[in-house]
Amino acid sequence: MNDNDDQMEPTVYVVVGRVWNDEGGNPDTAIPVHAMLTAADDDDAVRKTLEALAGQGYVEAELDQIGVIDGEPDEPVYEGAYQDALAGNVAVIAFNS
Repeated sequence: MNDNDDQMEPTVYVVVGRVWNDEGGNPDTAIPVHAMLTAADDDDAVRKTLEALAGQGYVEAELDQIGVIDGEPDEPVYEGAYQDALAGNVAVIAFNS
């Protein structure tokens, strides 16, 4: 029997941070964000996240935490983002007030 036939799920990272629409933003104007994506390693995940945030027009970003998602999330806000990440996209969830 060959174990190579078992498909391994890609590693899905979650990156937590804050972004700003303007330079020199202060903590009061920060927008909390979570990003979900697949990446080769932590460094790749950080790079892809920063590129995606810049692509969405954010001028500054501070990334506070990075982790690995173990299985599909139960919370509805993350279900679509998880599927986007599995499809190879960087899913950014911005918690605008």
